[in-house]
Amino acid sequence: MSLRKFVATAAAVVGVAAGVLAVAAPAQAAPGSCPSLYVVAIPGTWETGDTAEKQGGPGMLADVTNRLRGADIRADYVQYSATAFPWEGEVYGASRKQATDNARGMLEAMQASCGNTRFGIIGYSQGADAAGDLANEIGTGLSSIRPERVAAVGLLSDPKRSPTDVLIGPWVPGGGAGGPRPGGFGWISDRTVTFCAPGDLYCSTEQQDYVTRMAGFAATNSDPGSSDSPNYVPEAGAILGDLFQAGGIPVLQQQLSEPANDQRVGQLTQFYGSGAHQNYQSYVVDGAGNTPTSWLAGWLRDKA
Repeated sequence: MSLRKFVATAAAVVGVAAGVLAVAAPAQAAPGSCPSLYVVAIPGTWETGDTAEKQGGPGMLADVTNRLRGADIRADYVQYSATAFPWEGEVYGASRKQATDNARGMLEAMQASCGNTRFGIIGYSQGADAAGDLANEIGTGLSSIRPERVAAVGLLSDPKRSPTDVLIGPWVPGGGAGGPRPGGFGWISDRTVTFCAPGDLYCSTEQQDYVTRMAGFAATNSDPGSSDSPNYVPEAGAILGDLFQAGGIPVLQQQLSEPANDQRVGQLTQFYGSGAHQNYQSYVVDGAGNTPTSWLAGWLRDKA
């Protein structure tokens, strides 16, 4: 398998999320009111769109927002292109940036109109990538959104999950295929949690798999303007630093060998067939029998 073909395959691991679509309406306070908690929900790849005919349903996160009814919570979904490949209209990096920008704008509008409302930010897959980037901005002081206004951030299958993030549920190895965010979540780390289903390679790539990590970095930074991001250089530096600490170019050459690539393709094939990435309404994360979506809904209700 050529390097170009493998990178395209591994990039798809970061960019593609075929979540379960749902059509139920999200919880929402009366128009014009100021809720106690305002939740911005960012769906995964293909679960929404930036045109009327491609909006789809709220997807995986519907099982969270549907459980918020009856509380003083307003939940709005972020519309964005939610694509991964150039032939779909936007490459992954540009699509994710659109989601982050749109979510930031929604929070800025609420911040300006409702002085006492606190915020929740949730996302699934590409949406978790965008939600995590926004949380990183806020927590490290790079956003107009005040950190003290953020009550909760919940990320399902975050492609930039760090091994040091607060993981709810069973332990999983490695981290997100796109590499961790420099600076983490800063001032809002104590209010940010992540979920990663066992076997979900989007959020659980082995730290020593440098080829997949490089492909994940390339996918998450595939926006032509992504080099303007303040995190671009440190994210690349972290991967290269780990690589050279492990042995440098000979290690990378070994991971690019034909047998290694065949093994990796087999792992990806098994992952796609496993359904692990669509398992966030199913596996148990605590002694009460909660799934990631039910746990997250209960946590958000407690914050209202």
